[in-house]
Amino acid sequence: MHTDTERCVRAVQSKDARFDGWFFTAVLTTRIYCRPSCPAVPPKVENMTFLPSAAACQQAGFRACKRCRPDTSPGSPEWNARADAVARAMRLIQDGVVDREGVPGLATRLGYSTRQVERQLNAELGAGPLALARAQRAQTARLLIETSELPMGDVAFAAGFSSIRTFNDTVREVFALSPSDLRERAVKAGRLKNDPPRIPGTISLRLPFRAPLNPDNLFGHLAATAVPGVEEWRDGAYRRTLRLPHGTGIVALTPQPDHIGCRLALTDLRDLTIAISRCRWMLDLDADPEAVDEQLRSDPLLAPLVDKAPGRRVPRTVDAQEFAVRAVLGQQVSTAAARTHAARLVTAYGERVEDPLGGLTHLFPSPEALAALDPEALALPRSRRTTLTTLVSALADGSLPLGFDSDWEAARAQLSALPGFGPWTTEIIAMRALGDPDAFLPSDLGVRRAAGGLGLPAGPAALTARAAAWRPWRAYAVQYLWATDAHPINHLPV
Repeated sequence: MHTDTERCVRAVQSKDARFDGWFFTAVLTTRIYCRPSCPAVPPKVENMTFLPSAAACQQAGFRACKRCRPDTSPGSPEWNARADAVARAMRLIQDGVVDREGVPGLATRLGYSTRQVERQLNAELGAGPLALARAQRAQTARLLIETSELPMGDVAFAAGFSSIRTFNDTVREVFALSPSDLRERAVKAGRLKNDPPRIPGTISLRLPFRAPLNPDNLFGHLAATAVPGVEEWRDGAYRRTLRLPHGTGIVALTPQPDHIGCRLALTDLRDLTIAISRCRWMLDLDADPEAVDEQLRSDPLLAPLVDKAPGRRVPRTVDAQEFAVRAVLGQQVSTAAARTHAARLVTAYGERVEDPLGGLTHLFPSPEALAALDPEALALPRSRRTTLTTLVSALADGSLPLGFDSDWEAARAQLSALPGFGPWTTEIIAMRALGDPDAFLPSDLGVRRAAGGLGLPAGPAALTARAAAWRPWRAYAVQYLWATDAHPINHLPV
């Protein structure tokens, strides 16, 4: 979008927050970059240039605006709506792959050479993988400086910097303030405070999103399908355990009118950026609800559902492999039965964790742990036991790589080749584990029942044909259709 100068200028002059994260305005006279909705007086058109990422702005020598704080805007929704190499690379960078494995590791995961990855990212984002990862470290550092009381050494470590000196230099270069100055400004502005009250050993922060956001189906779905011991709804928050690269964690996520409250307890601070990224992914916080709802409103039978409760998100997962296992356990059974089956696996094969603030007890078992399970001990039909053990074996040996960086169509083909994987199981994994915004479930009973009640075709083939007009947002259409039912997944727990 940053190449459409006329459109960008209109967005800046109208201070349109819908475009925050889509592009950044760099001011040639002041050498400052802003989000489109910056409250400052817009610069003259001839002094504006538009760049696709904060990293590109920083690489070009611009520093972040102190008023609109562009580094704290939601991420570009574009990366979650595409499955090409650039989008997959961005999702991996956000998950900390460059910090953990370097650019060669990123390239290996994408199946390209290092040179190809760098060339593609520079062409589209104006910055290479190292600059993009550096910008993310700076953003995390600012978040911790302004919203926590962590010592600066811990902030540098948690944000992924290799040394205090690099941390100090980067913060000064990007924000034109020292870390101490940033914290002092946060205190004076009242940003250095946490709701609910600060608890030793936890980090509390706020996750921004594009409005509107309807929390009912998002948190309702996560709470209604929560696996005992791994997830719970407690005191108005969805809580769950996290398996992270350097250790484990527990997160509590609380819906608020203008943000999501996030409280993290981590065994290793190096996992902070990754934990934040995965929580944002799970809650679909970088979606563009305006674009989604506008497309779905074009269907006169869907429009009333959208108008009644706009801003529905797709509830995702923090672990694609975990969700694939749970999808198999949920085949042709009730939500309660699926939770029971999953809870038995958790008790038998999950790794124990300590949760002094709640009732969480385990991590969901890894595929490697589940590879040791005895199929005869499963209270499942024989055919489903075969489906589960075949899936677990493919996940454990790496022949079926599932993650938010997966190629959606390649993953569908691999899943469909497994015994017991029909269209419903494949599409629910594509929707909630892989993040395909166009995944569709025309054979789902709830979708068919809702479609019939609205006057839409109820047969899978006819409904798929009608839903072509909803593309590329059919996964969101599913959320609106499901919401016509009184099922607990559609309501915040009381």
